[in-house]
Amino acid sequence: MKNIKLLILLSLPMLAGCQKKSPPPPPEPPYWTATEIATPCKSGGEPNLVTSWEGGFFLNWVEYVNDTTDALRFSTLTEADVWSEPKEVARGSNWFVNWADFPSLAVYPGTKKQGLAAHWLAKSAGGDYDYEVRIAQSADGGTTWSPSFVPHTNNPAEYGFVSLLPLDSRRMMGVWLDGRHTKTMSATATHGGHDGHGGGPMSLHTAVFNPQGQLQDDAELDARICDCCQTDAALSDLGPVVVYRDRSEKEIRDISIIRLNNGKWTSPKPVATDNWHITGCPVNGPAIDALANKVVVAWYTGAPKPQVKVAFSEDSGANFSAPIVIDDAKPLGRVDVAWTSWGEAVVSWMKEKGKDADIQVQRVAPNGKQGTPFMAASTSSARGSGFPILARLGSDMWIAYTAGEEKMVVKTVRLRRN
Repeated sequence: MKNIKLLILLSLPMLAGCQKKSPPPPPEPPYWTATEIATPCKSGGEPNLVTSWEGGFFLNWVEYVNDTTDALRFSTLTEADVWSEPKEVARGSNWFVNWADFPSLAVYPGTKKQGLAAHWLAKSAGGDYDYEVRIAQSADGGTTWSPSFVPHTNNPAEYGFVSLLPLDSRRMMGVWLDGRHTKTMSATATHGGHDGHGGGPMSLHTAVFNPQGQLQDDAELDARICDCCQTDAALSDLGPVVVYRDRSEKEIRDISIIRLNNGKWTSPKPVATDNWHITGCPVNGPAIDALANKVVVAWYTGAPKPQVKVAFSEDSGANFSAPIVIDDAKPLGRVDVAWTSWGEAVVSWMKEKGKDADIQVQRVAPNGKQGTPFMAASTSSARGSGFPILARLGSDMWIAYTAGEEKMVVKTVRLRRN
């Protein structure tokens, strides 16, 4: 009897080895389906996307008309997910067209005929890198446009990296990098710059204007900021919030936020303390979006190594959670962020892939739970590919980006949940 039991025990491992192993579970299908939607751009770049409060969806870009002339054009999305024939805002032969500092379009909410505002940069009298912000407006959905005006001082300098934020049907806020305190400026490889050229630092300014172009509430928000990183702004339940790359006397260039609270602008406050010490501008600004009192900010940092991060606020930007690292494996940055209709945020960024770059998107919840990164599109990693733009329309997310090298065009991709 003992021998029989021993034989059974010895045979059990052999029987187990003969049994077939269960196959691994199949991978989960991608969360998104990406569909390219053709644009009417023939030759151009520097796109932007904007959703109006009434649900309209706009794409604007710079059309390269010829070797000397650029035009700002825009298109609206039809119910059939087709971009309409473009309308032109303005054109010129003296524009300052830059891969990182691009025009924008904004929509006044609650207007019967969609009231629009648009900005671009034009060279002004003075040095090679003296240029100004020009703003034009339309009261008929972009069919006709007013003469443009300048929202800042007319001192010859650099002004740019504008964020336009609709406040209500009669007020639009602009935020920009302001060079009125700079004196000596030289060109850098990427942008006119001030670091180490003897002039004062760039500052952050704001003003509010109405459909007639009348200015009010001009204010300096920060007297010393990074020289050529994008600004961004959003409207929370408590009012406007602005994010930008700050610049300390010791050349720490982390992301700061300023809020309009009870009619007064708060002092700058870090979104997070990366302690990124860099003596030149990285040309890599932050992005922000607001949903009621919830605010999300995404940004790129080089400290302690290249990373894309995101942080959440539950009190309209007064306080933020600890930052969440989205990517720390060769990201190029160039981030954007948008809330979904179901309470998560989606972050977009560019990730180095040899000479090319993948445009990645990833869901992240305020509790830190992250989805799987998804490649929405691929483009060049060169500066000419610019900054992909992310925006939400209903339950879909959209990406607009510049593709091509010798001939550049604007492309859009719709991301729909599976």
